[in-house]
Amino acid sequence: MYGMSAAHRTLPLGTVIRVTNLDNYKSVTVKVNDRGPFVKNRIVDLSYGAAKELGFIAQGTTTVKIETLEPVNGGASYTVQAAVFTEEESAKTLRGRLTKKFEQVSIVPFDTNLGKLYRVRVGSYGTEEKAELVAGKLKLEGLEPFVLRKD
Repeated sequence: MYGMSAAHRTLPLGTVIRVTNLDNYKSVTVKVNDRGPFVKNRIVDLSYGAAKELGFIAQGTTTVKIETLEPVNGGASYTVQAAVFTEEESAKTLRGRLTKKFEQVSIVPFDTNLGKLYRVRVGSYGTEEKAELVAGKLKLEGLEPFVLRKD
C-alpha cells in the first residue's frame, strides 16, 4: 500500500514504468505487480504511496503519462474478462450464455478481503488485438469487458 507499485491490464508483471502526473508534472517509478484497473477509462491503478508522491490523494484520480523503463517482453497471451460476480450461480449463468458464442469460457474464483469473487473470462489469444476484437463482441452482448495479459 505505501510502496511504489501499480496495476495494469496488459503490461507484463514486473515491468518498471515511470508515471507522470500531467497536472503537476511530478513523476514516480513503480513496478507493475497486479492486474487492473477494472474501471472504464482508467489505464493504471497506483499504490497509495505512489499516488501520494504524485500529489493526487485528495482527488483520487488524475491524468497521467506512462513510460516503460525497460523492454516489454513479447510472446504473451491475452484473455478477456467479461464480468465479475459475487455469486457463483450468476457466473455460471453467464458462462452458459457465452459458451454458445465463444469457444473457451471459464470461471476464475478470486478471494478478496470482502469475500470470494467469480471472474468470467473468455479465450486465450496470441495478440492483444485479437482479444480486443472479442471484447468488442462482448460489448454487443451488453457487457463491459477488459482485456488482460495472462502471466
